[in-house]
Amino acid sequence: MKQTYRPALSLYETQSAIGMIKQCFPAHLTRQLRLTRATAPLFVDPTTGLNDDLNGVERPVSFDIPAIPELEKGAQVVHSLAKWKRQALGRFGFAPDTGLYADMNAIRRDEELDELHSVYVDQWDWEKVITRETRTEEYLKDTVRSIVSAICATLEEVKKAYPQLCVNLSEHVSFVTTQQLEDLWPDLTPRQRENAYLEQHPTAFIMQIGAPLASGKPHDGRAPDYDDWSLNGDLLFWDDVLGCALEVSSMGIRVDAEAMERQCKAAGCPHRLELPFHKAVLDGTLPLTMGGGIGQSRLCMLLLGKAHIGEVQASLWPKAIREQCEAAGIPLL
Repeated sequence: MKQTYRPALSLYETQSAIGMIKQCFPAHLTRQLRLTRATAPLFVDPTTGLNDDLNGVERPVSFDIPAIPELEKGAQVVHSLAKWKRQALGRFGFAPDTGLYADMNAIRRDEELDELHSVYVDQWDWEKVITRETRTEEYLKDTVRSIVSAICATLEEVKKAYPQLCVNLSEHVSFVTTQQLEDLWPDLTPRQRENAYLEQHPTAFIMQIGAPLASGKPHDGRAPDYDDWSLNGDLLFWDDVLGCALEVSSMGIRVDAEAMERQCKAAGCPHRLELPFHKAVLDGTLPLTMGGGIGQSRLCMLLLGKAHIGEVQASLWPKAIREQCEAAGIPLL
């Protein structure tokens, strides 16, 4: 938590700037990645296998719908749209190298709350169709560079409107694998490794998240049934206000049939392969895709030089965090 902090923007200016970012960034993103906006669900039927299981331990928010009695297990608020998007691309008939994006709103009730994490999650969730020929690491890297370009272009527009902002980002992306990070700093935690690397490389994409490293532990958890663990990663920027690495996006090339089966077995959940979504991947009904989520509040934090995610979104916080923020001059919405 920042001890001395003065926001560059007033509360009114902050609200206006958030609106500007949420208009400008999707425009840049859709041009860079050839995306079309789609309407997405807030909740899904849990028996379809469409909800994102995250690390497999987070409890989804569930509720019954009396008007739909056949929903025996009720409905679940989405954790993300990772699987829904792939199904939608196949259903809507998107061509290769085109895709969709949607505004995703979620509730993650088990999130540990701090300046970067909230119970409320908002993302630009995007997904595009790829081919077997473009299902490569180089295509993944090119897409990361396009997203960084969209972020930097948005920052320049916002700074023209609000010249008091002193945020600077590097458009040069450094790519590194999680195993390379462990080899560099074997005695540090994954989070500490990210901070150490981002201090030297202020814009970085950390690749290959989910599988165990040489130490026997994964860098971070990743559900086994949407990203291919060998073709995914997180996009991070160095945040001068917080003095740490700030992740704004998790993304990757999605599992094909072989990766789906291998990763579900490795994660100890082969039973998922019997769910409708998983069967559609295994039998080739769904297209090959890549996609990810870009945090809306995280990006607003970064571009507006904010010290707490609660400055750019309205959420609930425990008394201790509210008191710490008030003492530090951090205005929570």
